[in-house]
Amino acid sequence: MLVPITRVDPALPLPRYETSGSAAFDFVTRETTTVAPHAIGLIPGNVIIKVPEGYALLVMPRSSLPRKKGLICPHSLGLIDHDYHGPKDEIFVQVQNVTDKPVTVERGERIAQGLFVRIDRAEWQEVDDHGAETRGGFGSTG
Repeated sequence: MLVPITRVDPALPLPRYETSGSAAFDFVTRETTTVAPHAIGLIPGNVIIKVPEGYALLVMPRSSLPRKKGLICPHSLGLIDHDYHGPKDEIFVQVQNVTDKPVTVERGERIAQGLFVRIDRAEWQEVDDHGAETRGGFGSTG
């Protein structure tokens, strides 16, 4: 899949897949950013990506982010639609500092990863009954 991409700072590398088996690519942070204790911050990902039509781009934290940095993504993941690629639509990673100290993310550091997923749009067919028994509600399987 050939995907158009623009780097905000061309001195930094393009996102890349770290191994031949990697499902997702890593974003590189554009600038050093410090997030205050218990605060939410935005880390610039340095790229504007034209997601192909029929796809979405999921932006997820790298698995080491909480352990190494004390940062989590308060919304779990970000969703980049295929029409989000204007000249000021740089991808940012929202993080929350869950520590009692300021946390700094350095320029060029990898803190998030991107994954392209195919999407379909639903057409709703409203019904009165789905023809199934109730399983017991939220969390009912244990």
